[in-house]
Amino acid sequence: MTPTSGGQANAPEFREGLDWIGTDQPLRLADLRGRLVLLDFWTYG
Repeated sequence: MTPTSGGQANAPEFREGLDWIGTDQPLRLADLRGRLVLLDFWTYG
């Protein structure tokens, strides 16, 4: 992500074919714009 002068970050679009939990369709960044998003990363170790 590269910060812009407006204090925002440009993020790449999600790859196609990812598995999503809690939704019946893939998400796009445009779908999340203006919303609070929490990312949770975990391992099975």
